Amino acid sequence: MTSSFTEGSIPSLYRETFDVCSNNGDPIHRDVYECLLKHCNLQSSQLKLIWDIAGPPQGLISRISLYRTLALVAWAQQGKLLSEKLFENFSGKEYPTPSIPDLQSVKNLKCQIHLKSNPSILGLSYTDIIQLDTLTVELVPEKKGLFLKHSEYIVSSRRFNSKVTRRYNDFVSLNELIVNRFPYRMIPRLPPKRIVSDSQFLEVRRRALQRWITLICRHPTICHDALISFFLTDQSADFLNRIKEIFRRAPDEFMTSDIAASAKSFLPSDNTEITSREQIKTLIQAVAQLKFLAEGAIERKNSYGKDSEDLAVLMKTLNLLHIDKAYVKNWPTMQKGFDVISQELHAVANKSQQHASVEQITVSERFGLLLDVLVSHKDLCERLEKGLVNDHQAALSKMLSLKKRKIQGAIRGADTESVEKLEEKMLAQENIITNVELRSEFSLYCLHMETQLVFVYVETLSAILHSLVALSVRSHTELADIWKRVETQVQQLLPQENRKTNEST
Repeated sequence: MTSSFTEGSIPSLYRETFDVCSNNGDPIHRDVYECLLKHCNLQSSQLKLIWDIAGPPQGLISRISLYRTLALVAWAQQGKLLSEKLFENFSGKEYPTPSIPDLQSVKNLKCQIHLKSNPSILGLSYTDIIQLDTLTVELVPEKKGLFLKHSEYIVSSRRFNSKVTRRYNDFVSLNELIVNRFPYRMIPRLPPKRIVSDSQFLEVRRRALQRWITLICRHPTICHDALISFFLTDQSADFLNRIKEIFRRAPDEFMTSDIAASAKSFLPSDNTEITSREQIKTLIQAVAQLKFLAEGAIERKNSYGKDSEDLAVLMKTLNLLHIDKAYVKNWPTMQKGFDVISQELHAVANKSQQHASVEQITVSERFGLLLDVLVSHKDLCERLEKGLVNDHQAALSKMLSLKKRKIQGAIRGADTESVEKLEEKMLAQENIITNVELRSEFSLYCLHMETQLVFVYVETLSAILHSLVALSVRSHTELADIWKRVETQVQQLLPQENRKTNEST
């Protein structure tokens, strides 16, 4: 009974849920549909009834099938007996709205299935990327250790609803393990280590670590690896030893990928990768300069705030100064003005520092995140060129050497046993060359996917620049309002005759 679903009878939640479960309006995959049902907190017997009534026995789930499912879920949550008659007897204006918790895991499953169905297209927007997880890294105020002091960080994950304490060396170990597990993926650079560190260095490193773990945990492939969940959830005291022991022998992505042997068929036939690499080089220079300019603006705002604070202190000093009316007859009025101006200048200082703090997060850090992505792509290209190309050349060189030895042996009339051993070595070397070539093709496939991921992040440039402009407008407006109040107070401080002279000039 599908005709009962009219435009006005469909709650907005129905459409939103369909958008979560569907790829661009396509029918919903059966696995995604099952995952959605499991989130509805109903008994298995009720879920089976819903499946029998609303879900087709085979194939994909249509929009109407999903709407019927959501109505049945809502009725089941209301305690009604599920049957087709509920639709036949329905006479309300709008179908009931079910209570469904966060559907992020449903959306993640949809993305995974989509990636597998079309391995050569990333098919993710920046909105999809940021919904994979939200990470924060906070510095523990006090350093730990009896003799050699070290800093600790509280790492929080929205996806796992977890908080763990990690040291810098824990991040280093995770980085090493990820590089070994995903050698053909973009791995951002970790911030440097320093034995002697001040508060400013620690804050800069904290922000860099937050960007690093954010990019790792939002990578469409890396984020699903057991390494990530272990890092974000394990609470054991000997975490560093445990993560190394458990994951040090994990095979790399090539060994476990379903498409490793057929990666060549998913590569583009043109030279778009070469063009993209040149574009990314240009983007690195531009974004690095944008970040530099943003940080300069933040530094000036902080400096401006400090100057305003110093000026406020000077006004307070003048307010406390007692001068006889015989010398300055208007001094009591001026004293009151100094006090008000001091308060307003404190407001200027606070506003400037607030604007600097907001701009640090919404502009500079986002430029930093984009720059980290771009640089990690450049590093990946260099890593592939140095690694796989050298491996391939070495394998070919060894094969050529074996062939020369075989020819020389034939000329000298080598015995059959020696020839057989050489042929065995040559066969083994052929296998090595085949493996290296397959790895090379898989690495190019990964590079193709990583390049698409880079340009998803590049799309954020417009949003960052919009934030920069909006913050500039807000900053100038709020500060101008305060300075107008200061101007009024300053004019009131001047004696009447001086005020007229000042206005005339």
